[in-house]
Amino acid sequence: MQAARAATTDGIRRQMTNLFQRATAADHVYPHAMELADLASESIIVSDAHGVIRYWNAASEALYGWPAMAMVGQSVQTIGSLTHSGTDHFSALLREGRWEGVVHRRGLTGAAVVAAVRQIVRRDTTGALLDIVEFGRNAGSLTETGYLRMDAELQSSLAASWELDTTPAHPLLDAIAEHRRGGARVDLNQHPDWVDRLLTATRITAVNDRAVRMFGAHAGYEQMIGKPIGDFWPAESRSLLASLLERVASDRTRLEMGRMILSGSLRNPIVKAWHSAEPKPPGTVFVTINGVSNDDRTTWELRASEERYRQLVQYLPTALWQVDSRRAGEAFDQLKANGVRDIAGHLERNPDLVEHAKDVVRVTDVNRDAVSLFRAHNPADLIKPVRYIFAAAPGLAERVMVAHFEGRRNLIEETRIRAFDGAIIDVLFTVTYPVPPEQLDNTFITMQDISERLNAEQQLRKLQADLSHAGRIATLGELATSIAHEINQPLAAIVTNGETSLRWLARADQNTEKVTQLTSRIVSNARRASDIIHRIRGMAAKHEPEKRLIDLNEVLEEALLFIRHDIDSKAIILSANFGADLPKVLGDRIQLQQVIINLLVNSIQAIVQSGQPIRRIDVKTSIDDEGSVALSVFDNGPGVPGADLSRVFDSFFSTKDAGLGIGLTICQSIITAHGGRIAGANRQKGGAHFHFTVPVPGVSSSEPGHATS
Repeated sequence: MQAARAATTDGIRRQMTNLFQRATAADHVYPHAMELADLASESIIVSDAHGVIRYWNAASEALYGWPAMAMVGQSVQTIGSLTHSGTDHFSALLREGRWEGVVHRRGLTGAAVVAAVRQIVRRDTTGALLDIVEFGRNAGSLTETGYLRMDAELQSSLAASWELDTTPAHPLLDAIAEHRRGGARVDLNQHPDWVDRLLTATRITAVNDRAVRMFGAHAGYEQMIGKPIGDFWPAESRSLLASLLERVASDRTRLEMGRMILSGSLRNPIVKAWHSAEPKPPGTVFVTINGVSNDDRTTWELRASEERYRQLVQYLPTALWQVDSRRAGEAFDQLKANGVRDIAGHLERNPDLVEHAKDVVRVTDVNRDAVSLFRAHNPADLIKPVRYIFAAAPGLAERVMVAHFEGRRNLIEETRIRAFDGAIIDVLFTVTYPVPPEQLDNTFITMQDISERLNAEQQLRKLQADLSHAGRIATLGELATSIAHEINQPLAAIVTNGETSLRWLARADQNTEKVTQLTSRIVSNARRASDIIHRIRGMAAKHEPEKRLIDLNEVLEEALLFIRHDIDSKAIILSANFGADLPKVLGDRIQLQQVIINLLVNSIQAIVQSGQPIRRIDVKTSIDDEGSVALSVFDNGPGVPGADLSRVFDSFFSTKDAGLGIGLTICQSIITAHGGRIAGANRQKGGAHFHFTVPVPGVSSSEPGHATS
């Protein structure tokens, strides 16, 4: 095993040496060389001719404790002698082009580090010194083969490193320092508002890969840069970081350390913070977190797992957002601690909380379907506060917060979004909230474009309206004789009363009182004729369904006027039983009239065909057991053949020789659209029974059933 490790390390070293020797400029390292350098178990440091560090690999971070972002650009004197100190070995290095030996250095904490190093000089074509490449290892951690022990334990303890700009926080830091100078004791644990302000003002200017993997919440390097450190720092250790930043600000020469509270990720993590030296800006502070990972998987397994996860997210057939909801969760915990129980009422009284949440809750990752849905150029356009998601539906944000506060698992709504090109898009919006033991800072939002579905539903409603209209026209055709009779009666009465009035007016002894009486009859019959025509036009007109609160008894009365002549002319006994105190239902008056008339016409035609000596139809309205308003039509005709009973509502099926087979189909679609049910059955004593129900607003009903006599 040791021989294999030695061979592997030696192979990487040889490749590294060859690649570095092929470089052509002092400030340039081939990307492939940098990749290999980060994989190497040896410390690799590249410094230029002036002694400024140009490259510092991961093993150098482990050996000396200093993160690369803090060392690149610094003089090698930061860690003690590299070669630029006038020692004899420097002369030997320049003369021979390489040197091997032991050097004494200073680590981040100030402790001495004894390193066994091998240094190589690179020169340009004129012989001028380009840079010095150093390979090093801890002289106290060598195996018998002479190679550094770089096992998983050491790799897992590499620091998560941050470069921060505290300049925006200087006013607050100065105010805290003023409190201290005045003799006041300042404990930031007792001032969470100061902690929040300090971590919000302090911005991230650089992070290393480990910080991104451990604390980036899938945001990625680009999305972390320029953001507040408070957006990514673990909630349980926010006051620790604030204290370190405050102490470093008060003494720029100090290295501050503290033990971090971090659930699950690292064992015994230590946080270190210090001010940078030149040439970094004066407000620059470096922060590192060291600790051994609790995850037993190797780095490669972890990266492979993360890559599989990202591939899965990217190729999901729906738009997906990953949201960091920690700030909202913290706010909800505080509200609950303050005794808030009615979150909806609280948000209504404090709408600024919703607006604040839109700005502090951030999107950390999206997939390509999300980019396409919002007509964005790239994922970075969407990785920002969630405010843009609710631009077309402001009330949705409040409902999302209410569901989160109440501990629901999901919220699903049909809503609208405004894409970046201004287009309004109908979507099915789903938010899934985390529950223990899931990662509680991740909330997932998915959106599915339902524009085509809604358009199809609109077209279907239009076709149903057209079919319903065609059915009404067909019904009016069947009732033509009855309608003509209904109109003829008031017209005939108008003619008779008009002629009589003329005769009274022609007499010498005019009877004004009689003429007035006759004229009143004319007006009354004219109104009756107008009402009949109005009802016919309503049935014949093509209109969009318009649901209003209506009385089903009144609708039945109007429907009976259409068929009264047919009933009388065919010697049918009609009994109408109007239920008392029926609640109003939400429905379209014309469409419900159409259903009633269709059922009555079917009964009339069936009775006439049966040749029954006594013909009878009973109609009644009532409230059924489920609280819905019901209307039933009974007749004593032949009933429906048993084999056909299950098909009577099928399109284009009819038991009548000249039937079109669309009447009951239309009735079913109308009643279904009203949230009700319609059914038919044969009566035990002969005849048929059809009935339908319409729900009362606020009263639920069960699934459709079958009628019984």
